[in-house]
Amino acid sequence: MVVANQKGGVGKTTTTVNMAASLALHGARVLVIDLDPQGNASTALGIDHHAEVPSIYDVLVESKPLSEVVQPVPDVEGLFCAPATIDLAGAEIELVSLVARESRLQRAIQAYEQPLDYILIDCPPSLGLLTVNALVAGNEVLIPIQCEYYALEGLGQLLRNVDLVRGHLNRDLHVSTILLTMYDGRTRLASQVAEEVRNHFGDEVLRTSIPRSVRISEAPSYGQTVLTYDPGSSGALSYLEAAREMALRGVSVRLDSPHGQMGAQNDRHSMSEGIQ
Repeated sequence: MVVANQKGGVGKTTTTVNMAASLALHGARVLVIDLDPQGNASTALGIDHHAEVPSIYDVLVESKPLSEVVQPVPDVEGLFCAPATIDLAGAEIELVSLVARESRLQRAIQAYEQPLDYILIDCPPSLGLLTVNALVAGNEVLIPIQCEYYALEGLGQLLRNVDLVRGHLNRDLHVSTILLTMYDGRTRLASQVAEEVRNHFGDEVLRTSIPRSVRISEAPSYGQTVLTYDPGSSGALSYLEAAREMALRGVSVRLDSPHGQMGAQNDRHSMSEGIQ
């Protein structure tokens, strides 16, 4: 699942790490791939990502196996991270001259042999080659949308890019999930934006929205997700509910597919205790 929105500050990284932690706490095995050169997802998960650490840069540019860069997240069992280092900032330029530059992440994931239920890819706030690699590698796109005035501005280009990648490089790619973030129920603006997004995207929008929360903002400074930093906070409970909704929706979709019934049955059984 690709977490993408070229607009900055909408909660991509926060959504990636907290949805991943929520799914892992529900009993799933989850890998977070940090594709943002800032490495904020790695920081939030307590993963060391200084320049000497093997990272996703080595996977994309040097063809290092993904298994050699993945690290377990200390606080959450079943959660893993492929960190980003500052080297990734130059990867956009270095990838241009490489063979199969758009599908290098896809090939690395296909060669990764550890069992996983979910892979969440945190994208940079741009539509460059790093984001294209994520879109080629993924099956679904999760778009966090901030409940602010400019929420839908620029989304058209992201959706056009998704269509282009689906048409030429990845037929399975589709936008499956929209998550409303930074929702402040006290303001009329947030309600109007939420209503507009729901009218525009329909069933793709999760019923659960993520509130503005000091705890969510504080957690990364302690190298934690809000799920471990303050499990009883409104932000933690909202992400748990959003992950539960997304997981149940995914099981339902796979059950409807003639090719995915056995996998979905297994997923439903393995996650039933945590979800229910």
